[in-house]
Amino acid sequence: MQRICLFPGTFDPVTLGHVDIINRALPLFDKIVVGIGINSSKNPMFSPEQRMEWFNEIYKNEPKVESAVYEGLTIQYCEKINAHFILRGIRFVSDFEYEKSIADANRTLDRSIETIFLTGEPMYTSVASTIVRDILKNGGNASPFLPQAVINSLYP
Repeated sequence: MQRICLFPGTFDPVTLGHVDIINRALPLFDKIVVGIGINSSKNPMFSPEQRMEWFNEIYKNEPKVESAVYEGLTIQYCEKINAHFILRGIRFVSDFEYEKSIADANRTLDRSIETIFLTGEPMYTSVASTIVRDILKNGGNASPFLPQAVINSLYP
């Protein structure tokens, strides 16, 4: 059985923190699907297609990583793509408390899908998409927080 993992999120925009988690998870799984979730309660700055394009560019030479856009429950999307693992990045203790409650609910819905937590590298703990969006909205330079593919599209 292939070890397929879903890394779900909004990734609005993709940050170095997201890339760090994916890169460190690569040895653990046969395939990582970056699932760009459509959340009706959020108003994203970038289209799902743009976010998917960034991941496709970043991982164009890594066959184990693919990206997709999905709607609905994450656990249902895992079932659809045959993923038995959900990957989540943790920056702070507060992240863990929130993520654990989601993992517990997911485990109740489907015991065959396990959530794996990776802690972010200390240099990326302050990197959050919310902060990056605020910098961008106010005309600042968010380059220190972004992968090169994102920088290239935002600052041509």
